[in-house]
Amino acid sequence: MILHPSRRELLGDFVTGLQGVALASLLPTITPAANNGTHFAPKAKRVLQIFCPGAASHIDLWDYKPELQRRSGMPAPAEMDAVTFQGKNGALMGSPWEFIPRGQSGKMVTELLPELGSLVDEIAFIHSMQSTTNTHGPACVLLNTGFVLEGFPSSGSWVSYALGSANNNLPTYVAIPDIRGIPPAGPANWGSGFLPAEHQAIVFNAQEPIRNLERPPGIPARTDTATRDFLRFLDSNHAARHPGEQELQARIASYELAARMQLSAPEVTDLSKESRATRDLYGADDPNPLKAAYARNCLLARRLLERGVRFVSLFCASRASGVDGLLNWDAHKTLKADYERHCPVLDQPTAGLLRDMRSRGLLDDTLVVWATEFGRMPTHQEGTVGRDHNPNAFTVWLTGAGIRGGVSYGSTDEFGGKAVENVVTVHDFHATMLHLLGLDHERLTWYHNGINRRLTDVHGHVIRDVLA
Repeated sequence: MILHPSRRELLGDFVTGLQGVALASLLPTITPAANNGTHFAPKAKRVLQIFCPGAASHIDLWDYKPELQRRSGMPAPAEMDAVTFQGKNGALMGSPWEFIPRGQSGKMVTELLPELGSLVDEIAFIHSMQSTTNTHGPACVLLNTGFVLEGFPSSGSWVSYALGSANNNLPTYVAIPDIRGIPPAGPANWGSGFLPAEHQAIVFNAQEPIRNLERPPGIPARTDTATRDFLRFLDSNHAARHPGEQELQARIASYELAARMQLSAPEVTDLSKESRATRDLYGADDPNPLKAAYARNCLLARRLLERGVRFVSLFCASRASGVDGLLNWDAHKTLKADYERHCPVLDQPTAGLLRDMRSRGLLDDTLVVWATEFGRMPTHQEGTVGRDHNPNAFTVWLTGAGIRGGVSYGSTDEFGGKAVENVVTVHDFHATMLHLLGLDHERLTWYHNGINRRLTDVHGHVIRDVLA
């Protein structure tokens, strides 16, 4: 027997029903792989990208420069005697911290990162990265989309488009911002650009519970069903009048995903089920609230990945808010104080995440990348004890599926000021990421405004020396 609500019931509850629809519309959808699978056998099924906004200093973390240490305080070479992003550079400035050889490879890593340092034999470092801009927003967008201009799809969106979902009850792509705020350029870092809206990331973190989208108390089930049936009727009529319109279909699918997530999302974000040993491994209950919050986000990232989310963007720190270096890695004035605050937040939780993923077998088919948008100068910024922006050299690293650990690829000059050997572009970085997912970066395209667009534009080469 089919129950039909009265007109009064339908109209009276229509607005309430739309409230749920409005909440659901905040979530993008999931569709099957647009390209019907990979181009060749993949090494990785999913990606975890750990991003440190603010330009984490390569020469203070990963890229040891003994000559810079030896000549610290001496005048910089003539080519460095220039005005950079925030002004004139002063003398050479060595790192305030010791670098320590770690692992069997003897890789030199700052003393500030002892836990990550212990994992160097599983990591491939790329020391010769370069950016094309020295401004945070465009550089973050470049690292995440392959273009300095906003409006292009993020790498996670391309992966979502290419591979589709491995769990229809969870998003294909999730971005987890730091509790300290969103990174420079904000949603442009995880947007879908001209790809269908379903491929943008869903954004949430371990500190903010998923909205309860269940039927409100007092709304009868038959009224809820009738409201959705009426909306479906309106949507289908609209679709018939406007064939080929994608936005409505993407929104409709997002409602359906929202309904499925009512059951799956609360479970995946419930960290209380994690053991005390696991929470301690990450530092999820550390007395430092910033470290504990990031650790919980790391735990959330692992739970999402093991449940089939294809791409997770995990952010450590965020944009500065009127105080240089306070909230992110942008250490213009007080490098030592800033990094002695940031590094403990990054170190144990990230290392704990990698160890936990390894113990669960997740690293066997997950690619993990750590990145920042550019590097920093080997000089001090005049009048400060910090470093200015440097797009000519920075470090990223990779570990997990398909990666040869314990290697360092490319190099910078004796001071770390410029990449000089095996220079790597963001396009090369993206080409390598896609390759490990079984995708040819030249064949993964979307026709837009007369051009077959790619994540790598018209550039990019796979960095084969870091592959297992």
